[in-house]
Amino acid sequence: MDIDEESTVSTSIDTDASVPLDGSETVVSAIDAISLQPAEPIVAPINPTPVTPPIAPIPSVPRPLAPLPPRPPVTRPLAPQNGDSRTTDSDPDEDEEPRTNRAASGSAQEYEISEESQIVRERHEKAVQELLMKRRAAALAVPTNDNAVRSRLRRLGEPITFFGEREMERRDRLRALMAKLDAEGNFERLMKAQEEEEEAAAASVAPSELEEDVQYPFYTEGSQGLLRARREILKYSIVKSALRLHRAKRKRDDPDEDLDAEVDWSLKQAANMVMECSEIGDDRPLSGCSISYDGKTLATCSLSGVAKLWSMPEVKKVAALKGHTERATDVAFSPTSNHLATASADKTARLWNLEGSVLRTFEGHLDRLARISFHPSGRYLGTASFDKTWRLWDVETGEELLLQEGHSRSIYGVSFHHDGSLAASCGLDALARVWDLRSGKSILALEGHVKPVLGVSFSPNGYHLATGGEDNTCRIWDLRKRKSLYIIPAHSNLISQVKFEPQEGYFLVTASYDMTAKIWSSRDFKPVKTLSGHESKVTSLDIVGDGQDIVTVSHDRTIKIWSSRKAEKENAMEVD
Repeated sequence: MDIDEESTVSTSIDTDASVPLDGSETVVSAIDAISLQPAEPIVAPINPTPVTPPIAPIPSVPRPLAPLPPRPPVTRPLAPQNGDSRTTDSDPDEDEEPRTNRAASGSAQEYEISEESQIVRERHEKAVQELLMKRRAAALAVPTNDNAVRSRLRRLGEPITFFGEREMERRDRLRALMAKLDAEGNFERLMKAQEEEEEAAAASVAPSELEEDVQYPFYTEGSQGLLRARREILKYSIVKSALRLHRAKRKRDDPDEDLDAEVDWSLKQAANMVMECSEIGDDRPLSGCSISYDGKTLATCSLSGVAKLWSMPEVKKVAALKGHTERATDVAFSPTSNHLATASADKTARLWNLEGSVLRTFEGHLDRLARISFHPSGRYLGTASFDKTWRLWDVETGEELLLQEGHSRSIYGVSFHHDGSLAASCGLDALARVWDLRSGKSILALEGHVKPVLGVSFSPNGYHLATGGEDNTCRIWDLRKRKSLYIIPAHSNLISQVKFEPQEGYFLVTASYDMTAKIWSSRDFKPVKTLSGHESKVTSLDIVGDGQDIVTVSHDRTIKIWSSRKAEKENAMEVD
C-alpha cells in the first residue's frame, strides 16, 4: 500500500517537471539535479502538496569546434562575375597558408609557351614599338626645305638621296632616322648635327643681309601690257555680262517667250542629226578641228604637223598651213576674224590667215603645247602646255602678257567665259581651276575627277561649266554654288573634249576614245543622240554657231559632219 502511493507521487512529480516554460527553455527534473543518495524509509505525509524543484542554470561554456579535416589541393575558384558574391566557411587566416604555398609552388613552375604564342607576342611587341616610333617621329621638328633636309642627312652620315626618291619621301626618311636616334639614346648626336647646321646657316649669311631686312613682294609684278589688257578685259566683260543678264530677264518676264518650247525644239534638232559627210583629212591621225565664226571654213590639224583649211559644208580642201616642226596638237579660229591659231609639240603656237601665211609665232613655253583657245574679244590667245603653265598672249603684238601657274602637273586644256571675265584651265592633276582675268586670282578649284581632266567648256548661260577626263565622266559645275551639279557617266573610255552649243547652251557634246560622240541635254543632262561612225578614237569636235552642224575628227584620219538640215529636208519631202 505504501509502495504504491510513493510511486504515484513520483510519477506526478516527473510529469510536472517536464512541462515546457517560456521561450526554448525546459525544466530539468529534480531527479537529474539531485545526486542519488542511499534510499531511506520515507513516510508519506497525510496531506502531500506538489513541490516544484528549482531550475538549474544553463551552462555558458562554449562548445569546442571539431578539428577541420585536411584540405585537399584544389584549384582556386574563379572570381565572381556580374555582382555574384561567393562566401566560404573557411577562416581567412587558416586559408592564407595554403595560398602562400600554392603561390610558391606556382612560381617555381616554368610555363612553356608554344611557338605560335611566341610569334604572336613578338609581333605584338614589334607593332607597339612601331607605334611608339611613329609617335616619337611625329613629335620631332623636321625641316621642310629640301636643301635643309639634305644638309641634315649629310651631317648625320646618311645618303642625302636615293634613286627615284622625291622630296616628301626624303623628308619622311629623315624623320624616321631622327626618331630612331632618339629612341636609341643618341640624342646628343642629333642635337650636335642640328647645332652644326645652324652654325653653318648663320655663317653663310652676309653681314649686309643681317643689317638690312629685305622685304620681297608676295606677288609677281606684271607688265604694263598686262595692266592695259586687264583694263580692256574689264570693260569688255561688263558690257557682255550686262547684255547677257538683260537677255535672260527678257526671256523670263516676256509672256511670249516659251523657254521650254525653245529648248525642246533645239533638242529635237540635235536628236535628228545624221552623218552628212565624211572625208579623209590627212595621212596621219587628226588631233584637232575648229569652225570659223561665220561657219564657212573648217580647220583641222594632224600629227603630221600640217593644218588644213576646208570649205563648208562641202568639205573641200582650200589651203594647207605648214610651218610646225613637230606634230600639231590643236587648232582654233578667232571669234571675230578669219585668223586662226595652231599649237604644236615644238613648244610654239602660230597665228595664220586664210591664205596660209604665218602672222605671229608665240614662243616661250618650255614644253609641248596641248589645247589653245581665243578670248571672246579676239584680242588674246590662251595656250596650255605640259610645262605646268598656261599663258595669255596679245594677238596683235605677240607679247606674252601672263604666265600663270597653279597646277601641280601638266595643263591640258584652257577655255574662256563668254563674257570674257573668267578663264578655266584643266590638267593632269585631276583638277580644274577658274581664274579671274581682271585680277589674276584663282577664284575656284574644282575637285572631283579622279583622273586627268582633258576638256573644259563654259556654257553661254554664264554659270555652268563642263569638264571631262580620263575617268570617263563629264561633270557639270555650278559656278554660283561652287560645287558639282551633276555627274554624267558619259562614255566607256576617256573623254577627249567637251563643248556646249555656242548660241544658247541648250545641249552639250562630248567626244571620247570609245569612237563615239554624244549629245546631252543641258536641262536635265540626259542623253539625246549618239554619233557613231568613227573607227578609232575621237580626238576633237566643234559646233557651228546655230547648233545645226557638228564636226568630229578622229585617229581614223576622217572628218565627219553631223547635221540636222538633212533630216529637216527629208521631213519636208515626206510632208509634201
